[in-house]
Amino acid sequence: MQKVELEIVALSPSITQSQSYAVVLGEINGLRRIPIVIGGYEAQAIAVALEKIKPSRPLTHDLMRNMFDAFDLELHEVLINDFSEGIFYAKLICSNHKETIEIDSRTSDALALAVRLGAPIYTFEHIIDSAGIVLEGQTKEIAEPAKPKSKNDLTEKTIDELQEMLNEVLENEDYIKAAAIRDEIKRRK
Repeated sequence: MQKVELEIVALSPSITQSQSYAVVLGEINGLRRIPIVIGGYEAQAIAVALEKIKPSRPLTHDLMRNMFDAFDLELHEVLINDFSEGIFYAKLICSNHKETIEIDSRTSDALALAVRLGAPIYTFEHIIDSAGIVLEGQTKEIAEPAKPKSKNDLTEKTIDELQEMLNEVLENEDYIKAAAIRDEIKRRK
């Protein structure tokens, strides 16, 4: 079976399940997308790594990255190898310089590790066919989901208000909100 390389193209609150998030994987150089519903903790773990935020203490996936480094393990790739009854299954393809090892993993945990360790993400054509969506008539640059506007729309805040909000959410370790606020500050500079 031929593998298809994916990248994380979006991470946002799930519109179908409250208290959940959707990580959207996109085909490299393509318009097919796979939305995967994940929990808040897992979304935060991915967001922290994507935004290169350094928490004061290591999160669980940071600990796992440190263990990979300490025991000289290499994560070659994350493979989303199955989709059954609405659930994605993944494997970590690793080596210890003696043998290649496949480790079963929740997809969200595998993605959090892939971001931290710089590993590519793959799946198979039949999984994209059964669980993916195609963004027809759009280019990759405009295919990203639009961010909904609300009373707390960051574009209506001043830089000082944004900086104050950023400090508050970092104190509360809400790294997903912190990433959004930091992006808005960067956009204005």
